[in-house]
Amino acid sequence: MRIRLAQYGIAHAHASGKVDAMKRNPDVEFCGIFSPMPIDKDNSVYKDVHWFSSKEEMLEDDSIAGIAVEGHVHENLACAREVIDHGKHVWLDKPAGTDLNEFHKILAIAKQKGLLVQLGYMFRYNPGFKLIFDALKNGDLGDIFSIRGRMSTSIPIDRRAPLSQYKGGILFELLCHLIDIVVAVLGRPQKVTSFLRNDLGVDDEFADNTLAVLEYERAIAVVESAAMEVSPFPCRRFEIYGTRGSVILEPLEPPSIRLCLSQDSGKYTRGWQDVKIEALPRYDGELEAFVADIKKEKAPDRSLYHELIVQETVLRASRNNIGFLLSSINV
Repeated sequence: MRIRLAQYGIAHAHASGKVDAMKRNPDVEFCGIFSPMPIDKDNSVYKDVHWFSSKEEMLEDDSIAGIAVEGHVHENLACAREVIDHGKHVWLDKPAGTDLNEFHKILAIAKQKGLLVQLGYMFRYNPGFKLIFDALKNGDLGDIFSIRGRMSTSIPIDRRAPLSQYKGGILFELLCHLIDIVVAVLGRPQKVTSFLRNDLGVDDEFADNTLAVLEYERAIAVVESAAMEVSPFPCRRFEIYGTRGSVILEPLEPPSIRLCLSQDSGKYTRGWQDVKIEALPRYDGELEAFVADIKKEKAPDRSLYHELIVQETVLRASRNNIGFLLSSINV
């Protein structure tokens, strides 16, 4: 049976990609989009898409099981709350707003109603990161003591002003992807220290050169992002070092892996080696997991607690006054 899904908004940078993934997935019946902003008629992915005349038309359709929330980041928590209140699963794009208390309430309601909240962190199902998670599960890397990551971009000057409303700047907007992976590997950091600089000298409120240090009892992670890097995609990378082995993933897309092990393990040999892995469409893995979870074919790959801790860590690194007591968690 195909799962009926819809989309709320088209303002997020991932919006058209999510529509494309839903249209192509054979297990999904894509029902359409409600967008508070004008329809993007120039984007071919929106061709032949049904546009709901109102959000009520979409939200009150009981046949729709889940909704991808793809508006502006500062609007998305309100949209997600509406989706959850209408008894639908949420595929919520990243990062999860700036109000951690409200995000916590959404997660608590979702838990009470037995609904899913899956954040749109696209690297969770990237084959390169899958290899890393498999190596961790198998114990091939031993105890992790160091993680390094870089994910930069090039933001045109005319696009900086809208992003300057978010504390943390490019760290909040982009580096959240790697923070999600670090938390999946090491859990909640004991201490978070960040450097949020404006080094291009344009839009002083926008942090365009950033770095975060996440400290753990026996490990340290350093992740960084800049908004004015030349040809940044080939340099995006993630490195993980353990007592039994190391992995260097560079670039992140299409993924390319160098693996080092202290001893042979399965098809891998002792020492450094290049590992061939296939590239998959960016959002397909997310969607496949979301659909499988709705069908109850498996348990969610990330808990609601994980989603909360990732967002808390992003806000800590962004130097937001989160006003949140971890002791009150009930998800």
